[in-house]
Amino acid sequence: MKRSSIVSTVLALALAQAGAQKVETPVTIGIGVSQTSNTALLGQEEVIGARFAEKFLNARGGINGTPFKLVFQDTAGDENTAINAFQNLISKEHVVGIVGPTISQQAFAADPIADRAKVPVLGPSTTAKGIPQIGEYIGRVSAPVAVVAPYAVRAAMKLDPKIKKVAVLYAQNDAFSVSETGTFQQTAKDQGLNVATVQKFQTTDTDFTTQVTAVLNGNVDLVIISGLAADGGNLVKQLRQLGYKGLIIGGNGLNTSNIFPVCQKQCDGVIIAQAYSPAQPSPANQVFVKEYTAQYHKSPPQFAAQTYAAVQVFVEALRAIDHKKKLNTWDLPALRTELNRQILAGKYKTPLGEISFDKEGEVIQKEFYVAQIKMKDAKSGSFFYLK
Repeated sequence: MKRSSIVSTVLALALAQAGAQKVETPVTIGIGVSQTSNTALLGQEEVIGARFAEKFLNARGGINGTPFKLVFQDTAGDENTAINAFQNLISKEHVVGIVGPTISQQAFAADPIADRAKVPVLGPSTTAKGIPQIGEYIGRVSAPVAVVAPYAVRAAMKLDPKIKKVAVLYAQNDAFSVSETGTFQQTAKDQGLNVATVQKFQTTDTDFTTQVTAVLNGNVDLVIISGLAADGGNLVKQLRQLGYKGLIIGGNGLNTSNIFPVCQKQCDGVIIAQAYSPAQPSPANQVFVKEYTAQYHKSPPQFAAQTYAAVQVFVEALRAIDHKKKLNTWDLPALRTELNRQILAGKYKTPLGEISFDKEGEVIQKEFYVAQIKMKDAKSGSFFYLK
């Protein structure tokens, strides 16, 4: 029997079983993000954001006085593990919805599983083109790369108006990086810049001598990197060690303080566009920043804030449903469908600002930022937000 047939059979049996039972208390929400592998530097922040949301929102009443529970599954860094994680959350844990996965490469594999099972998904960091279009039950709180990435290029040109030649480097085995580099390259051309060289690498690479040599030979003024935290951080480090002195833009995969110990002092000056800032002035964010900082002794990073926002959206949508009809009176499949409808209908005051969703599940967000890394020492630093 083919794998797709096995998956369909398992899901069908699970859905039949779920349809025979009422929703249990506490309601469970799945968190399927990367806790291990080369994507864990991003997923670890998402786990923290989710756990903070569980504690914070339950302390403030949960779902109209009833607590909710998060169930975690590790999607690691590959597609098969992400598929298995989603299947477990759907058929064994009977979650009402899923926050995840961490990267777009996994989403293109695992999200269709949830969509066929009619389980709503909110991606906390899946920014590649085409994610919401996977299916009716697939959405994201992470703004698409096509919207966010151009801010970084414009910020770099403002810092150095003499920029003319650009080198673009990207991880060819990662769907997000491939999507992001397309946006970066088009933005560079739209700004009148000359893309002098385009270099590919793998997310598993550790030696970037070939790529760095091409950059140096190109005599470029700006380097733009689309990759993940580990490979991207090492690439930044080797660029600096081998003599590149110009500006560097990092894509969303480098958008974490977990890269600081990777590229160390060479992280200094890297420019990254962000969909979140701790300085975002909304009351919801200021409370979030205050409580998060008190617990973790540092400002919340973007991936933690986005994952918190995804959990918040699920909880607020469940509250709205519960006001109309108590959750424990629903059949699970019916609640999942109603939850998906309610998510798309609502508006949410989150740490990202007020967000909502279009009919395809794409997040509607108004404010974006650009930060530059300022290192304090070999392993610690901060994101300094540019005006």
